[in-house]
Amino acid sequence: MAKPKTKSKSKGSTSPGFNKAVQLLLHLTAVLQFNYGVYYFHALDMPNTVPFAGKFKYLTFLCAIIQALYYTVSLANDFVGTNELTPKKPPAVRRFKDWLMATLAFPVAINVGVTFWTLYAIDRELVFPKVLDPVFPSWLNHVLHTNIMVFIVLELFISYRSYPKRSHGLAGLTIFMVSYLIWIHVVKHYSGVWVYQVLEVLQLPQRILFFVAVVGFTLSLYLLGEFLNNTVWAKEVKLAKRKSN
Repeated sequence: MAKPKTKSKSKGSTSPGFNKAVQLLLHLTAVLQFNYGVYYFHALDMPNTVPFAGKFKYLTFLCAIIQALYYTVSLANDFVGTNELTPKKPPAVRRFKDWLMATLAFPVAINVGVTFWTLYAIDRELVFPKVLDPVFPSWLNHVLHTNIMVFIVLELFISYRSYPKRSHGLAGLTIFMVSYLIWIHVVKHYSGVWVYQVLEVLQLPQRILFFVAVVGFTLSLYLLGEFLNNTVWAKEVKLAKRKSN
């Protein structure tokens, strides 16, 4: 008498629920830490800093706001949107989530983290002078400059997103970065002081090269994010392209 076939557990039968739980945990943790980080940093009284424009003159602060917004949107998408890999008609919250991750959240987070820790290693006084140590907690420093990279890389691996048309994504990121460079010149005009000490030690030609390098580096990070997404989610990207054709 033939034995009845037993249904073996496949990876696909268990992974969706597990992935959903991991996504939810990551998004909830990120929402709590980045929103609290924004709140704490905004309320922080920092000595020897330019009072004009408050914390909104720092790319670190703007990046933290972007991360808080992204993970809040991601958490909302977990409940009222969809995490389906290639939905036929993705809801608006999912489309905005994908756009925000690709265009701003990933490249700006990696830019802020890499730039900060590189300059910190060269001369911390250029980006995080020792006078801030008594008032700026170490945990906040890592939330703003370390965790932003850790969480966005984890997000890239656990959540698939559809990248926008490359020219559109790069255009959005370029507008953001150029707007920020204009903004810090406005701050310099009205306060008489550069937002970052590193700009004080650079001559005009060096500053121009520095700004060009920063924008170029950030745009290259967009391409890196797109490449990693296409590599990690190769099957899903191919399926999405077939559906769109």
